[in-house]
Amino acid sequence: MIIWQIFLSFCTATLLGYGGGPSSIPLYQDQVVNKHGWMTSEEFGQALAFGNALPGPIATKLAAYIGFKVGGWLGAAAALTAVVLPTALLMVALAGVMVKLSNNPIIRGMIRGVQPVIFVMLAMLAYDFAKYAFKASEGPIVFLPFFIAGAFFILVHYLQLNAVWGIIGSMALGAMFMRGG
Repeated sequence: MIIWQIFLSFCTATLLGYGGGPSSIPLYQDQVVNKHGWMTSEEFGQALAFGNALPGPIATKLAAYIGFKVGGWLGAAAALTAVVLPTALLMVALAGVMVKLSNNPIIRGMIRGVQPVIFVMLAMLAYDFAKYAFKASEGPIVFLPFFIAGAFFILVHYLQLNAVWGIIGSMALGAMFMRGG
């Protein structure tokens, strides 16, 4: 029963998450935290942070982790299948149609109309996640999370540092100075 719930939850969220993995995350959070109570918001935020520190698509990493946490290996398989299979089948089925309709002004308008909604969904997720990401640390540098965020933004956005180095650096700083709660 739980395996089927995992599959349906991730399948539904994935199919409604227009715009790819990141746009599905708020929908995953709604299913996992609000609807089923499989995780708290803080646990979800920690899973999201950990998943973003690893290479690869966030949707599959998050689904596998949550599926495993809730239903073991079968749960992970169900969640991954629910994330990958429906969209892969839809892409294959709709590929030809999209090529033919890509210049249609109605379709272009629909796509442009949904983009602000995707932005708001991601902003809402970022706002919710900020509560956990920007807790003042208990170590020697109280505002280290804010420093890390600012430094990462400047280094990656303006100085074109590869984000991987910023992630590794932030993990090292966290390991040294942010060990408490």
